[in-house]
Amino acid sequence: MLPLLLASSSAYRRQLLERLRLPFTSASPDIDERRLDDEPAVELVRRLAREKAEALAPSHPGHLIIGSDQVAVLGEQILGKPHTFERACEQLLAASGQHVTFLTGLALLNSSTGHCQVDCVPFTVAMRELDLARVERYLRAEQPFDCAGSFKAEGLGVSLFQSTHGCDATSLVGLPLIRLVDMLLKEGVQVP
Repeated sequence: MLPLLLASSSAYRRQLLERLRLPFTSASPDIDERRLDDEPAVELVRRLAREKAEALAPSHPGHLIIGSDQVAVLGEQILGKPHTFERACEQLLAASGQHVTFLTGLALLNSSTGHCQVDCVPFTVAMRELDLARVERYLRAEQPFDCAGSFKAEGLGVSLFQSTHGCDATSLVGLPLIRLVDMLLKEGVQVP
C-alpha cells in the first residue's frame, strides 16, 4: 500500500481519518483558497480539494494524498469560517430556522500515477429557531470560529440542530469517510 498523506492541518480531519485505523501523515498545503468569479460552491470545494492534494504531490511522490475542503451554504450565500465572535453571531442568527447545506469536496490523488478521484458530498442541517442570547451562550462555550457555518457538529453545535439529512455524517465535520473508503478501495487499499 502506498503511504497515506492528509493534505490538511485540521485537527478535526485528522481525528476523523484516525477512525479508519490506517497509518497516515499530514502536511499543510499552501494554496490560494479564494473563490473564482461566479464559481458555484460545489465546484469551489471540488477544485480546492484537488488543488490541496496536488500541491503536496511534488514533495510526496509515491503517496495517496487526501485533499478536502468544505463550505456551508445558506440559500445562495457561502458561509466561510467566521474567525470572530461578531461574524459567528451574524452567521448563526441568519441560519436560525433555515436549512444550511455543507458541501465537502474530497480528492484522492495517487502521486505515482497522477490518477485523481474527486467528489463533493453534501449534508444538510435544519437549524432550530435561535435567539441572540442562545447564540452568544453557545459561542462563548464552544468558540467555533475556525468552523464553516460557526458551529461544531461534533460538539455542542448539535444542540442547534432540529434535524440532519445526508448520506455521510462525517462529511459534516469535514472529511466524508464513507466516500473516502470507496476511493481508497479503488486504489487497492484494504480498510479494516
